[in-house]
Parts: sequence; structure tokens; C-alpha cells
Amino acid sequence: MMLTRRTFLGSAAALPFVPRRVWAASTLTLGDVRIDTLSDGNLTLPGSFLFSGMPESELTEILGRYGLSSDQATPPCNVTLLRDGTNTVLFDVGSGPDFQASAGKLSEAMDAIGVAPDDVTHVLFTHAHPDHLWGVLDEFDEPVFANAEYMIGQAEFDYWTDPGTVSTIGEERAAFAVGAARRLEAIADRVRLLADGEDALNGVVARLTPGHTPGHLAFEIAAPTPVMVLGDCIANHHVAFERPDWLSGSDQDRELAAETRVALLGRLADEAIVVTGFHLPGGGVGRVERAGAGYSFTEEI
Repeated sequence: MMLTRRTFLGSAAALPFVPRRVWAASTLTLGDVRIDTLSDGNLTLPGSFLFSGMPESELTEILGRYGLSSDQATPPCNVTLLRDGTNTVLFDVGSGPDFQASAGKLSEAMDAIGVAPDDVTHVLFTHAHPDHLWGVLDEFDEPVFANAEYMIGQAEFDYWTDPGTVSTIGEERAAFAVGAARRLEAIADRVRLLADGEDALNGVVARLTPGHTPGHLAFEIAAPTPVMVLGDCIANHHVAFERPDWLSGSDQDRELAAETRVALLGRLADEAIVVTGFHLPGGGVGRVERAGAGYSFTEEI
């Protein structure tokens, strides 16, 4: 197994008076399998979206050790790309042009490593939140990945395409429901629905990790060294690791999400499984280690 981390410049770097965008990339080489994490940019979220209801004094102490504030969060967005010589697979597709201006940059990152949208053979969705799904369509509502087969969990697809979801999900997430339904409808004739434990591809198994959304999936890649693509079942490198039992406002079913985190972190640590995390630092590639009563994220693998 070989891990390399590097930075490279987007095309805007050559233009005068245009700020340079420096892309961080991590590449895992596992035999014939290559896994890249590519930046879709970052989100800007009010701290209350993540931290509401958490014990204030302990929260402040945890975040302070990471140089963070509870007022605002700017998590990175890392899209995982797998190439095995036959398949070119994206796990989630970023935000696209319609969510936040700081995100939706996947096409630039793909161009920087020489991968075109038409090269993508499969797109596997962890879940249907905007920063993971909305990049599936371009500004003209055409599928960006014209040659790809799409896969998503059965429970996730059913939830977001249910006409009743928009009226039950809550006002702050109603736009999520409208956007997800529109995009899933646009690709519905090319979507394969997955069950827990099902092989999405040879060597890639879907693992139900619910709570953040009803049918959230992680994907376990059985490379020479196993890798787990987490999505948002473990959505940050600080509170989610140190206090996985705390309830987070970012999760739709807070209690179930906490149960999922506690169980999954234990397995990842005990089995030394490499992870790629959509909102984890350093390109999102690392391992889970036990640390006292909780866990820590390490970029050393």
C-alpha cells in the first residue's frame, strides 16, 4: 500500500488577477487499485447545525484543541474516485452549481488529474444530501456523467422520492427534499438500488449506516488493504470521534446516527480499516484509533 499526498493547481492559476485554487489530493495505491480523493471545495455551515444541544463547556474544550469555533464550520468535501483498470468509480459527486459557492468544484479537480466525466463508469451514492448528490446534473439539468450506471440504497431512494418527504422533513431541509427528488427522477432509469451487504461491484460492498439519512450507505472496498468510504456516517474529525455518542443536529435521526457511529468506529479501529471521509481533513484518508473513552482520526496509515 502506498499513500501520496500532493497539491496541484487548477486552470485558473494561469490567469492574471484570478485567485489560485490549490487542490489537495490523496492517492492510495493498493495493488492494481488506485483510490484518489478529490476536493469539491468546502461547505460553510452555522455551528448550530452541527453542535446544537451538545454540552457547551465540553464542546468548547474539544473544539478548542482543534482550533475550531462552535459559531461556524467550514468542512472540506472529499469525493472518492476508484480506478481498477476496468472501472472508474465515483463515490458521490459533490454539490454541483446550485448549492454553495464554496463547493461544486469536482469538475476542476477531475480535470486536474486527467479524468473526464465521460470516463466514469459507475457512480455510487452514500446518500442524497445536496453536497453528495446535486453534482449529478449540470446547469442545464443534464446528467454530468453520461456513461455511468448509478447506485444508491433502496431505503435512501425510496425516502427521497416519496412525495410526502418534503412536508415531513422539516422546513430547514425542505429544499434538500425537493432537490433530491428532482435529481433522482432525472437518472431513475439508470439507477440500481442496493441492499445492505450487497455487492455494488466486484470487491465493493454496500454497508447500511443509517441515521444521518434513513438509508445512508458506506462502501467497503476489498482491496489488498480494505478501505471504507464513509460518506457522512462519521462526518467530522473532532466531536464525532471524541464523543460519537453525542447527538448532532446534522443527522436526521440523531439517536440512530449516534448508535451507528459508536458501532462503526469500534469496528474501524479494531480492524485497522483505512477510511476515506467526505468531511475529514487532509483529503479524508486515514485510520481510526482508540483514544481514551473515544477515538481519534489519524492521517498516518
